Amino acid sequence: MLTAQQNNALAAIRDHILRHGHAPTLNEIGAAIGVHSKGAVHRLVQALIDKGYLQRESGSWRGLRLTETAAEGTATLPLIGRIAAGRPIEAIAGEESINLADFLLGPRRYALRVMGDSMVGIGILDGDTVIIEQADTARNGEIVVALIDDQEATLKRLKRGDDGSIALIPENPTMTPMIYPAHRVRIQGILVGQLRSYR
Repeated sequence: MLTAQQNNALAAIRDHILRHGHAPTLNEIGAAIGVHSKGAVHRLVQALIDKGYLQRESGSWRGLRLTETAAEGTATLPLIGRIAAGRPIEAIAGEESINLADFLLGPRRYALRVMGDSMVGIGILDGDTVIIEQADTARNGEIVVALIDDQEATLKRLKRGDDGSIALIPENPTMTPMIYPAHRVRIQGILVGQLRSYR
């Protein structure tokens, strides 16, 4: 059982990791929860480590990582069965859950809001949020974030040409591929997930 201050510290750490991709420093934790004593913050964090909510992976406080115990209950949804999107199937209740932290979060992951309709053919719509894993290389056929001329970023399917060119292919039959010499395109990430809210 966590105290109110420990809960506040854990929430601040979790929020910082979600926003920035890494854990906060002790000073950042203290500022977030209104505790000015570095020693008091240290004791709160150590209590969370002792109770199994955090792990410290390196000598730095930025090496803090949420454990499964911390992720469960805050980033899980019950998985209660399957639903047909074609012919109806028998509804069978399940007892599992999906850990959204494992599904969406990671040290090299970030989110982008989609603007435009170039990827509608694969169900990525204007206003959706895509989850990207940071990478500087990708395989042919992967959906990538590509930076063109160090100025404009776009979400497209990657195809390398035999002549060394790079084609950034939209998933919309009304649009044509964008083809560039390889030196003009830098891969910045690969699509790993997608979010859409209907409310």
